[in-house]
Amino acid sequence: MLNSILLLALAAPVQERVMTPELLWDLERIGSTSVTADGTTAAYAVRDYDLGTNAGRSAIHVVDLASGETRALLDGWRSVGALQFRPTAYGERLMFTGRPDVDGASTQLYALNITDGSLKQVTDVEGGVANLKVAPDAKHVAFTMDVKLDATVNEVYEDLPFADARIIDALMYRHWDAWHDYAYSHLFVAPIGDDLKAGEHVDLMEGMRVDCPVPPFGGSEQFNWSPDGEWLAFTMKEVERWAESTDSDVYLISLDAPMERRNVSDGRDGYDNDPTFAPDGTRLAWHSMERPGFESDRNRILVLDLDSGEVTEPTAGLDQTVHGATWTADSESFVFASEWRGTNQLFHLPLGGGTPRQLTEGQHNFGLVDLLPGGEALVSVMDMKRPRELAVLSMDDAALRMVTDVNAEHYEGLALPGVEERWVEATDGKKIHCWVIFPPDFDPSKKYPLLTYCQGGPQGQIGQWFSYRWNFHLMAAQGYVVVAPNRRGLPGFGREWNDQISTDWGGQAMKDILSATDSMLAESYIDDERVGAVGASFGGYTVYWLMGNGGERFSAMIAHCGVFNLESMYGSTEELFFVNHDLGGPYWKSRSIQDEYDRFSPHNYVGKWKTPLLVVHGQKDFRVPVTQGMEAFTAAQVQGVPSRFLYFPEEGHWVLSPQNGVLWHRVFFSWLAEHCGE
Repeated sequence: MLNSILLLALAAPVQERVMTPELLWDLERIGSTSVTADGTTAAYAVRDYDLGTNAGRSAIHVVDLASGETRALLDGWRSVGALQFRPTAYGERLMFTGRPDVDGASTQLYALNITDGSLKQVTDVEGGVANLKVAPDAKHVAFTMDVKLDATVNEVYEDLPFADARIIDALMYRHWDAWHDYAYSHLFVAPIGDDLKAGEHVDLMEGMRVDCPVPPFGGSEQFNWSPDGEWLAFTMKEVERWAESTDSDVYLISLDAPMERRNVSDGRDGYDNDPTFAPDGTRLAWHSMERPGFESDRNRILVLDLDSGEVTEPTAGLDQTVHGATWTADSESFVFASEWRGTNQLFHLPLGGGTPRQLTEGQHNFGLVDLLPGGEALVSVMDMKRPRELAVLSMDDAALRMVTDVNAEHYEGLALPGVEERWVEATDGKKIHCWVIFPPDFDPSKKYPLLTYCQGGPQGQIGQWFSYRWNFHLMAAQGYVVVAPNRRGLPGFGREWNDQISTDWGGQAMKDILSATDSMLAESYIDDERVGAVGASFGGYTVYWLMGNGGERFSAMIAHCGVFNLESMYGSTEELFFVNHDLGGPYWKSRSIQDEYDRFSPHNYVGKWKTPLLVVHGQKDFRVPVTQGMEAFTAAQVQGVPSRFLYFPEEGHWVLSPQNGVLWHRVFFSWLAEHCGE
């Protein structure tokens, strides 16, 4: 029975090729990108996956930005990244980190001649390097390595070599998907000789039980070289109660005195990270969040004058958040990306502040790769139909010229969904922005099942992104109309809208989702007997909440790694600053906070559950521990609610393995076909 349902769910319309889970994993993915100093050529990493071997492989391509002519220079590596063009004694070289497909190989720094393809290994560091940045003059390299500073139980008790345990004295003993490994990521620097060989490396954080970059998501953007290659700015989070704080700071060091660290963001207790020097070397900018403990606060730009010590904020008064702030060549302004009305757009902002000028437009998510001579920029662009590609943008008139199309063959003859914007009235009279995605060859005279997509985060805009899990193109290709509401709590619609969800998880945000659903149910082309609600993380919380609060609208539910019981979540998650801010603090702190936990915890409403429920969870999810999914599945089973539990013993909050990814989609669509099918 299950196999026949699965075949029906994944069957493409006759004589029409549509997106499938297998095709989704066959798409090539553009990664790290760099541009030559003259702005004529870009190099970019490409990664693809082989379902048969359940593994990925990487390549490096170069493209002439004027003609679009592309060449592949490197292929079949286990990984490549951190692409950086740099001048060397041998001329300009593409520096990158890579791990060849050789047994026992580790990730090292390489120098590639893009003219003839010749390759030279620069580093030979035991254990390999990560998060690499080559100095602008290529005379030094900075990178991170793990340094073991804590003792295992077997090292403490040497006569018990087979003891299998941990002795834990503080929080953050595990994080997102990994247990503390007794080591800390430290920033190192090493000289590079004229022979392109790295010399002895020096630990800039020697003896410190602190990480750079800040886990779990920090990367090489958290440290940068000065233009003259004499200074490094980097990020650390050196606090006593790590799990309860977002107080990371930006530090400056000179290569002349590498152990003398200067904290330039001291006194600011929110996130301070991603430092970057002005091209003229006179100023240092970084991203900063003002409110301590709030991981989704407005990201602003702070600028330090390195001579006077004065700190200014060009983004003062700006009611939007900043990502990837990049100095212009004259050191007088910035280009940055920001969520904007259900998209990601690029903006230009003078150093003196004011209203930023929008550089891009349309239903796309844009990202800045690099600024080019002549008022152009190399950008990444994606939307819900197609994954990330590279384009040249005119910053004067927003004209866009695509320079890559790595998935052209896959998309040839592929039927594409339709994507439209919809504004829906909320219960408080405000307007909710929604994306509606229609099946290929949509016919409004027919009836279609509806999927309500519930976003996670909880603060993370539903933009024009192309996900390899929650893929709207794929959902629509299976015959579903999808509504994706930018409900309360999502960025891109002002700070008030973004902040409203905190301490109100089961409140207006849930009403917004139901308002969006009801607006679609009023359409003649929607079959109101075939309606599903799906989501992950906070979106999974949303599904569990809707099961007991408005669940009569739905015929199928899918919750991936969702929060089910707020009290047990607080005691088993790791980043307590998140729940302290969003839930108001520990449930035992006050009677009023306890009341809010009781009011908004989905487990208190299981008596109303009737809708068939698919629960998906990974054992290594420490952000939303697997017991949340187990509790929900148990509640559904005891209640007699049709339910299924898809359990991944080796996955965390995300499903990263290719075959597990395909399995995820097969079970996802088979469940929908069983309960939303004709």
